[in-house]
Amino acid sequence: MFKFEGRTAVISGGAEGIGLSIAKALGEQKMNIVLADIDEQSLLKSVAELESLGIPVLGALLDVADEVQWKSVAKQAKDKFGKVHMVVNNAGVGGDSGPLEKQETEGWQWALEVNLMGVFYGAKTFTPLIKEHGEGGWILNVASMAGLGGVPYSGAYTASKAAVVALSESWAPELKKHSIGISVLCPAFVKTRIYDSERNRPDKFKSDTYGAENEQSFLNQMKQLVKEGIDVSIVGKRVVEAISNGELYIFTHPNYRKLNQERFAAIDEAFERSEKSALLKDILNQKPEGL
Repeated sequence: MFKFEGRTAVISGGAEGIGLSIAKALGEQKMNIVLADIDEQSLLKSVAELESLGIPVLGALLDVADEVQWKSVAKQAKDKFGKVHMVVNNAGVGGDSGPLEKQETEGWQWALEVNLMGVFYGAKTFTPLIKEHGEGGWILNVASMAGLGGVPYSGAYTASKAAVVALSESWAPELKKHSIGISVLCPAFVKTRIYDSERNRPDKFKSDTYGAENEQSFLNQMKQLVKEGIDVSIVGKRVVEAISNGELYIFTHPNYRKLNQERFAAIDEAFERSEKSALLKDILNQKPEGL
């Protein structure tokens, strides 16, 4: 079981939304918190809020798509708290949406840089620091229910979150021997500002089609669903509960179970059809390799 008290967690995208919810919940467990975020004003406000709650906290500016900045956050965390035991790869953006043929490359690149490479950089940076002190630790990657099934008109977001789920599944057996646990958080709609992530899009990833009529109706629909989502405070508490239980997959919306069961059934049926193919009869009894 992971020990929370007296240990340190670094949380990307920690200045608001799910990141801040997790920070508060971990702080309630008497962890030291490093809030890392690209939005300086929100960061200052959230650091002050955690301080008012008596939570030991450090604020650090971070663009998760920049590996050098991750190294700077690691140094600041070690200088302040000595050791790091947990990294929460939470920062995420929506990317472009709309019909496939009208999506821009820049939107995809932005989503992949933040949602996928940001997770990789965070884990790459802090895994050796956790191994170094030998006290064990945890890596929490924030994906989405979208990572377990496609969302129409939102390919970049869906693809990046599916990759985060797969990465988490890959890292779990790899890091287990080092007493580093892995969890992947897959929420559905939560009351956050994910629909307004455009405010932090760098100029190099600007898209000509963002806000165009072809995607605006979709954005409005998503915005409404987010506003009707669960309260964000639930997410942080659920994360603590799940990590305490050693859960790999963390779900906040049990009402989505049936949708996933339908997907798993379809996959299983596809395997059953492949077993009946004469083309594949010599493969059927071979032992799977590499899994």
